[in-house]
Amino acid sequence: MVVNNDIWINSKLVPDEYEIKHTLLRQPFEWQPKVSEVQLGEGNSTKKQICRNSVQGKSLIVDERGYVCNRTSVDARGCCHVKRGSRLTSKHRCDTCSKNACCVVYEYCVACCLKPDKRPLLQKILTNAREGLDIALGSVSDHFELCLAKCRTSSSSVQHENSYRNAFAKHCFGENPPELQALVT
Repeated sequence: MVVNNDIWINSKLVPDEYEIKHTLLRQPFEWQPKVSEVQLGEGNSTKKQICRNSVQGKSLIVDERGYVCNRTSVDARGCCHVKRGSRLTSKHRCDTCSKNACCVVYEYCVACCLKPDKRPLLQKILTNAREGLDIALGSVSDHFELCLAKCRTSSSSVQHENSYRNAFAKHCFGENPPELQALVT
């Protein structure tokens, strides 16, 4: 049986949308940080655990455990150095975030998003992203990556293509974009 090569070249047996969606749905998702508090503790382990962090902050960093610290407080492994009683390093800090999950500071947005009680909201967002073929969110593999991606400003953070919907609280991890603010002219 001879099959015309043009049929195979010009047609796909499986639509692209199907492949993208099912590839994203098959990816395992990790809700726990890749490095735990126990692994970072002083122990007999000779293997050094590396912490992922937000990297880009001018003065603040958030690590994958949800700690926010000054850049100068990041240790050699990339983690925020946690010192008992220190007010400089805090975990899951949401004090620049509003009830609609929009925050003034990117690092606090990520830290707040990493709070365990935000998981149901994030599961809903992740499911909607994967079903809607949102490549940016649907392809994240863990809680930290999801929060980094959600808190970045995006087209949903702006109005009229050139100004933020809310000039102060523009980093959001919730379902809705920042509240629309009146333009000042």
